[in-house]
Amino acid sequence: MLLSFPALLFAQGLMKPETLQQMKRLGDAGLSPSGDKIVYTVRSIDLDANKGNTDIWIYNFSTKSSHPLANDAANESMPRWSKDGKKIYFLSNKNEKNELWMMNADGSGKRTASSFDNDILLYGIAPSEDKIWIVMEVKLDNVKGSEIYPDLPKATGKVYDDLMARHWDSWADGSYNHIFIADMKNGVITGQATDIMQGERFDSPMKPFGGDEQISWSPDGKSLAYSCKKLSGLDYAVQTNSDVYIYDVASGKTSNLSIGMMGYDKNPSYSPDGKMILWISQAENGNEADRHRIFVHEFASNTGRELTKGFDLDADNASWSSDGSKVYFIANTQATEQIFVFNLNEKKNNPIRQLTSDIANYTSYSIAKSGRDDKIIATRNSMSVPSDIYLVDAKTGQASQLTDVNKEILASIKRADVKKRMVKATDGKDILTWVIYPPDFDPAKKYPALLYCQGGPQSGVSQFYSFRWNMQLMASQGYIVVAPNRRGLPGFGQEWNDQISGDWGGQCMLDLLSAIDDVAKESYVDNDRLGAVGASFGGYSVFWLAGNHNKRFKAFISHNGVYNLESMLATEEIFFYNHEFEGPYWTTPKPKSFVKFSPHTYVANWDTPILIIANEKDYRVPYTQGLEAFSAARMKNIPSRLLTYHDENHWVLKAQNSVMWQREFFSWLDKYLK
Repeated sequence: MLLSFPALLFAQGLMKPETLQQMKRLGDAGLSPSGDKIVYTVRSIDLDANKGNTDIWIYNFSTKSSHPLANDAANESMPRWSKDGKKIYFLSNKNEKNELWMMNADGSGKRTASSFDNDILLYGIAPSEDKIWIVMEVKLDNVKGSEIYPDLPKATGKVYDDLMARHWDSWADGSYNHIFIADMKNGVITGQATDIMQGERFDSPMKPFGGDEQISWSPDGKSLAYSCKKLSGLDYAVQTNSDVYIYDVASGKTSNLSIGMMGYDKNPSYSPDGKMILWISQAENGNEADRHRIFVHEFASNTGRELTKGFDLDADNASWSSDGSKVYFIANTQATEQIFVFNLNEKKNNPIRQLTSDIANYTSYSIAKSGRDDKIIATRNSMSVPSDIYLVDAKTGQASQLTDVNKEILASIKRADVKKRMVKATDGKDILTWVIYPPDFDPAKKYPALLYCQGGPQSGVSQFYSFRWNMQLMASQGYIVVAPNRRGLPGFGQEWNDQISGDWGGQCMLDLLSAIDDVAKESYVDNDRLGAVGASFGGYSVFWLAGNHNKRFKAFISHNGVYNLESMLATEEIFFYNHEFEGPYWTTPKPKSFVKFSPHTYVANWDTPILIIANEKDYRVPYTQGLEAFSAARMKNIPSRLLTYHDENHWVLKAQNSVMWQREFFSWLDKYLK
């Protein structure tokens, strides 16, 4: 079955790697309390300077137009409205450190509102605006040689007695992210800030990606809820057991609200009347891909319940309606990310309703009261266009675009066509596959095709717009891109999502091959010019296919891919290693993953040119994985190339590195597929 969603064509040029760096990146959009304005951030990239800058913009519903509020050489972030909508708080590094600032809603009267020695990483102002929580780093341990031995000031060694010595892209330096509470008066922080985690060797928000969604004020400002994994060393590395804690401002006491709930518990949010609190919860300890559930706790009865019981998708980004009668959330369904709503007053029918149904991803939303209803704005993107802000009707889900931050650039490039294709798997199940066709596609011609292998491993091939793995860019270089939602991806129920764990080289690999084989049957696909590309688990997939593809492919690209399952023990989050491979490699009997599914055991079959990318700051998939694979490829005299960055992590974030990455990516493919 084919369902087509043709993109508009602007008869200009084709997208190039540099085009992505010219595009603005919209984020962090928030409605004013009265719902008449939206404040949001826009990040621009200066390719020549090799850096970006984030500014604050405002959209006015009355004029239907946007303009910048704070757009100097400093980075401005986290804009937040005052309760009366007359002022906007934000963070700025204008004075060489991240400080809290304040300005009038028209952008005038900018002034600092904090005076701490350390950077403010995050903040949240109490509804009454008389208090604020802030996150700052606190140094508690000495790990560097120069700290342990003051007489050796040039010593560069680091000493660790337990895990986690490093995480994502940073070595532990003895510092922790702590939450502080301070008083505010007239929008300015006054007095000393109190560390509510005094002496605790834990982080809140949790590293590496936690943000202000993990911390929430009660409506009366008397308590603060926060997420934290209060474990250390080996226990921290092998568990996902985080909890939701409540800090009482008056007494200074902390209580654990989710005690006994063993998976991730995070992202608390108080109801508007303060009588309830919700959070995102996972049941299984050690399984980061367990179903995301919304839990609600009622304070008066001291009882909790799961709102999303029976809802077989991941629920995220949960937030209360303005009157507390509903809970909105975002879920991946059928390879798109949509807004859903749970009606707490619904007694007869299913209380969960899918609000939006666009061929797109809704990535965030903001709510304000508008008469008797909610006013909702949301950020949305697709494989065809990057993020913009949309007004979403709270009753019908109809969306209308408000901003158009990349209007000129998008109008100057030809758009690739994105189609949904249902492919039969080897076990008879359907694989939803996105197929992206080159601009000006002509079915009478023959095209090379790329199998896009998704990472994660449980990360959906939804309607994402990536500034690296960009489907429009790949198609614009003349390639048909095949992007299947193989086994082990969200959006199709937990059973589908679970079918990858312990089976990395099994059904999910068959799904990938089924997808490329199905599309390759088309007359416009050149079967002698097929390639496979992917990152992380997608990089693993490429390494696996290199030894098991039966001559299908003529070129491979693996970015930060897993090559040797045993040596992957050098990763940092060991709970992932244990869960996905069903235990460490010395377990008796030896888990089948190490016996059957490690790509390095099939290297004798390698026969195809391969580009291997391995970044030195990648501690999730250590770059030695790529070095092992490159050495093996060269020892077998297979045409191969190693691309490595000493200053990039699992991703590639610096502007010029990104363009170089794209140039190497396409030069390799063009050499062997064109």
